[in-house]
Amino acid sequence: MSTFPSPRPLAYVAEKLQCGGADLSELAEEYGTPLYVYAADDVTTRAALLRSEFVATAHTLCYAVKANSALAILKLLGEHGCGFDIVSGGELERVKRASPGALSKVVFSGVGKQAWEMDAALEAGILLFNVESQAELEVLSARAVALGKVARIAMRVNPDVFAETHPYISTGLSSHKFGIAIANARAIYQRAAALPGIDPAGVSVHIGSQIRSVEPFAESVKRVRRLVEELSGDGFDIRYLDAGGGFGIEYGTASSDPAQSVRDYANAIREGLANLKVHLLLEPGRFLVAQAGVLLTRVLYTKQNGDKNFVITDAAMNDLIRPALYQAHHEILPVEKHDRAEQTSDFVGPVCESADFFARDRSAPEVRAGELVAILDAGAYGISLSSHYNTRVRPAEVLVESGQVRLIRRRESMNDLLAPELF
Repeated sequence: MSTFPSPRPLAYVAEKLQCGGADLSELAEEYGTPLYVYAADDVTTRAALLRSEFVATAHTLCYAVKANSALAILKLLGEHGCGFDIVSGGELERVKRASPGALSKVVFSGVGKQAWEMDAALEAGILLFNVESQAELEVLSARAVALGKVARIAMRVNPDVFAETHPYISTGLSSHKFGIAIANARAIYQRAAALPGIDPAGVSVHIGSQIRSVEPFAESVKRVRRLVEELSGDGFDIRYLDAGGGFGIEYGTASSDPAQSVRDYANAIREGLANLKVHLLLEPGRFLVAQAGVLLTRVLYTKQNGDKNFVITDAAMNDLIRPALYQAHHEILPVEKHDRAEQTSDFVGPVCESADFFARDRSAPEVRAGELVAILDAGAYGISLSSHYNTRVRPAEVLVESGQVRLIRRRESMNDLLAPELF
């Protein structure tokens, strides 16, 4: 048996790749391809790892539903004590169905909450609204009064901290659409205190996603701490500090130690909040689910154009758009090991776009038509960013828990795809 670089839940057993102890070639035969496969034990282990580092701090892990919103994964995390970070009424509905007991541990983020979404969250009794503008605050007050509710809020402040990540997933600079300028926060909290139906209970910050360095987290928490202390001096009862998410993973071939990474991250947060009497909220998403998942796909054809080799798979950018959207790197492994020479190829899908690729100029063992490959680290922002582009149905998903495999989303049919249309 040989394993792929830590910390992925992958291993070659008798020359066949397994994920979470399940043989991927057998899963492809039973469920078809493309197919998302998730190792549940890896998800829960990482959640426990985060909790263990904050055990001495009052805290709640609010899993970022947008990373992977599969009902089975939400149920799994809810059963392991997690709350949820949501950004839409649709995500609230997912939590209501998968983990209704966790509604009191839900935080609602996002710059464009609609009145109906606010109403649904107020009726559900969520923990906290992360409010991102004064205009939103006014609407939330009106909705709370109309329903006879009180909305606990944290203003999401923009600390103007640079996160070294892709510009599309950086959110903490003054040029971004998210949050309010931290310099204006005290005045907006004064307005919040004057509004009916509003309880200014916390402060929120989120600076981006896939952040591999702890320094941006440390700096943002330091700036937010100062604000909490100022607000407390102004007479506000600030009970919650939402430090956001964004903690990243290693997408390449290098081994990494998630325990040490979490330790460094936790130390940065704890040091910034030392002796501050608040309940800490954390919004992990990618870190919990990304490396637990693979996208399993079958090679349709191989071809050569000039000096370029192409491996054409039955998965496409509509199934996993991260390489096209973010120029993201995903390792690709043959499901069956062969003693073949390395070949430099583009791994591409059938969609009619030159952006439909998973890897360009990637050196990997030669693969042939009919064989299976696994695209790694696809558990986050894979199926949740998928689409029907080119009228393609979405893949099925399976969850492997303690070696047991179960289907958690059937493959869509063409009838599923076309059902909402009228002509």
